[in-house]
Formats: sequence, structure tokens, C-alpha cells
Amino acid sequence: MALAQKIDSNVVGLRWTEETSFGVVSGSDVWTPLEPNTFSDFGGKITTVARRPINPSRQRKKGVTVDLDASAGFNMDLTQENSQKLLQGLFFADLRTKAELAVPNVDTGDTTDDYEPASGGTAFKVGDLLFAKGFSASGNNGLKKVTGTVTATSVPVTTPLSPASGQSGVISRVGFEFASGDAQINNGAGPLPRLIATAKNLTELGLIPGEFIFIGGDAAGEKFATAANNGIARVRSVAAGIIEFDKTQGTMVTDAGAGKTIRIFCGRVLKNETGSLIKRRTYQLERTLGASDDAQPTQIQSEYVTGAVQNEATINVPGADKVNLDFSFIGKDVEQRTGVTGVKAGTRPAIVEADAINTSSDFSRTKMSVFTSGTPNPTPLFAFLQDLKLTVKNNVSPAKAIGVLGAFEQTAGNFEVTGSITAYFADIAAVSAVRNNSDVTLDVFMVKNNAGIAIDVPMISLGDGRPNVKTDEPILLPLSADAATAAKIDVNLDHTLLVVFFDYLPTAADL
Repeated sequence: MALAQKIDSNVVGLRWTEETSFGVVSGSDVWTPLEPNTFSDFGGKITTVARRPINPSRQRKKGVTVDLDASAGFNMDLTQENSQKLLQGLFFADLRTKAELAVPNVDTGDTTDDYEPASGGTAFKVGDLLFAKGFSASGNNGLKKVTGTVTATSVPVTTPLSPASGQSGVISRVGFEFASGDAQINNGAGPLPRLIATAKNLTELGLIPGEFIFIGGDAAGEKFATAANNGIARVRSVAAGIIEFDKTQGTMVTDAGAGKTIRIFCGRVLKNETGSLIKRRTYQLERTLGASDDAQPTQIQSEYVTGAVQNEATINVPGADKVNLDFSFIGKDVEQRTGVTGVKAGTRPAIVEADAINTSSDFSRTKMSVFTSGTPNPTPLFAFLQDLKLTVKNNVSPAKAIGVLGAFEQTAGNFEVTGSITAYFADIAAVSAVRNNSDVTLDVFMVKNNAGIAIDVPMISLGDGRPNVKTDEPILLPLSADAATAAKIDVNLDHTLLVVFFDYLPTAADL
């Protein structure tokens, strides 16, 4: 036995799991790995109070422990998937998925190229574009189109598949391909442009007001002939035969889509919900700290922040860098475990390798504009932003009580989104928008490796706005942003922040 004299930071690991109840895990949990760049305030801060009796020696006497504040903070790079599930805790909400199923078997026992879920296959419709991932046979992964007869246990696709049983993959609806000529753009029937379809019931797509979709595939026959009718667009309303849009990529024009099998793409939606859809999650954060005995390298020490509620997250978008996230949690308590005791029970999958999102070439759109009713493609206030930071707060505070070291519960305050932005000044209208307290909206669209993330802040009040003038430099405009519900625009936009995760996007989306 040789006890370690020190332990280096490069052996430290970080994982999380969702609790079954406040402060409690099941023992069969999945501990999901993360890749932190840095830590902040991780663990328990102990408060002691010394005895200070009046005495001739003029000395204090040993104090007592009176409180513990548990917290966990870390910074990590943003990748396509590493934050999707974890951000549910920040939004106090469930991800709104489209059709999504685990599939144990592929193309077995018949002549049909199909995915074979245990049940639920009829959630997919003919013409759906699905994205498959996690299958060991690479040809069973990727973008597929649903065809033929769909049943509860069979989702047939046009692409040949490799027969395999016992695979653990997932299929998700990521879009739809319309029949030839069925999808049309009409920009004259109302104040906002709309996609009209006759053969397809558009409510089957699972779209909600406020989410972004992408219109158009890569092939000429999969997108509208008018370029302005393709690209990113925000859904304002959905009916059986009509999707109404605002915040479009171009100024849409009427187009019958003759001879075109138009494709649209959608994703998972995460937003702050209202009413019964608000859902609090609590977590345990596990930080492993290496082995104290180099003769027992598998005996790993660890510490846990339990009963952790996500208090704050900041999305950092600096210029010429990577997008990164700062997370902070408020915990109930902290537990330490020796290497002999070992880490808590459960499954610990390996990290999924993924590329970071860079701020130079992975942004297809960054647009801030003044909201104007009936104007779906408003003029942006700025051509370029130098940097952007969005901070989301739940204003969580620990509930303290006599007889409890730490917290016995947590209390969540208002959901708040604030931001700081540095823009390149070009038009005095931007300064006027601050003074006039205009209704401003911001959206960001990131695309990498045929996948993407859209962030929408539908209602912002801007502050500061004093041009920063320096010799031999461009004029910059520093801005503060306070977001609020967009219900004043539309009752169906009663949220402050919405994010869409696209499992698949065509190459055309990477502008």
C-alpha cells in the first residue's frame, strides 16, 4: 500500500443522475458523464460560529458547526446532445419530442426493410422523415423516409436495412416529405405567410406555436423554387391544412410547389412551461476524485451534491471561440465516500464523443429585430454581433430548519432570462429601439454536421445602448437584455425562452 501524496485534477470525473425523490436515488440509476472545463463552488460550504464568552483570557473558544450550503457549479462546452436532458431541470419542463421510440429489432423475419419497436409504431406516418441512431450496423442509422404499411411493431422505410436483433437504437421523427405538389406557400391570404397542404393533416407533425422548423431539403425537388420560401421559420399557428409562420429567413412569396416533394425538418422543443406542465427535477452530481491508494486504483473516492436543483445557466457565445455553458445547482446536502466504500450503484456509460460548436462557422443565423405585427421578416437591428451571453435563473433558495444541517427542501422563484450583447453599430435605429422600449426579439440558429440548435427569445426589453467610440476601431454598442413572456404578441407564445434541438438538418441549413 502506497498512499497518494497528491491527486491531480486530470483524474477528476463528473456525472449526474436524476433523483427518484428529493435527495434519493434508486440504486439502479444511469450516471451520465459530463466533460467540465472548470468547476466553481462544488461541494459543501460549512458555517461555524465560535464561542465568545466574556473571560479574563480574552480568547474565543472552539465554535460549532451551524450550517451547510451545498452547491455544484461547472463550465462545459456545448455539443449537440450533451445538455439536452440536463437542461430540462433548468426549464422545469419536459422535452417536447415528436414520435420517438426505442427499437430492439431491425428487419427481422420478413422481407420488409423496417424498424421493429415493441409497440407504438403507429405514431409514425407515411412520408415521415425519421432519424435513427445507436444501432451497431451503421447502415441502420441516419435519415430514413417512412413508407408502406405502418403497424404498432413495424415502421417500414425506403432505405435498405441490415437485419439485426437485440440492437438498442432509437428512431425519432425529424421531418416530413410532402406528396408532389401538396405543399404550397401562400403569402396573400393573411398578414403572415403560410404553408398550405391538402393531402397531409399538418397537426400530425406535432408542431407548436413558437418552435422553429427548417423548410426545404438538399435536392432541387425537395425545396421551393423561390429561395426566400426555404430556410428557418418560426411556427405561429398550426391547423389541419395550414402552418402560419413568422420570423422567416426570407420574405416569402406565393409558390404552388408544382412537381415538388417539399421537405420540412423539426426537432425536440424545450421551453419554460406554464400550469400543470411545470415539472421540477432534482439531481445528484457525482465528482470522482481519484484513488488515495495507488495499490488500489479501482477504489475511487467521490463526493456527491444531493437534492440539487438547477439554479442558473449561462450560454456564452464569445467571438472566435466555442459556445460554452456555465451551470450552477443549489443542493440539499453533500456526501463524501472513501475509495473503499466506492461510488454509488448504477450504470455509468462512456462519454459520447462530439464536436464543440464554434462561433465562427457554426452559426447560420443570429438575428435581433423589433417585433412588428404582420411583418414576418423584419429588418435586423444589427448585421453582426461581437459577443452574446444569455443567463437563465430559477432563483432557487434552500429551505433551512432547526434540526437540519443543510436544507430540507428548495424553493424556486421566478424564471428569469437576462442577457448582455455587444453589437457592431451601423444604424441609429438600434439606439432608438432602446430609448423607445421597443418589443425586441432575438433568435440564434447553430448548425453543425447536419444537426442543429435554435434558440429563441421572443420578447426582450433592451437597456444601455450607448455607442462605444474608440480611435481606429469600429463603433460598438453594448446592450443589456431583459426577457419576458411574449403573451402580449400571441397568447400561444406564453414563454420566455425556447430551444429546439434538431437531430437532423439538410446541408442547405449550414449557411
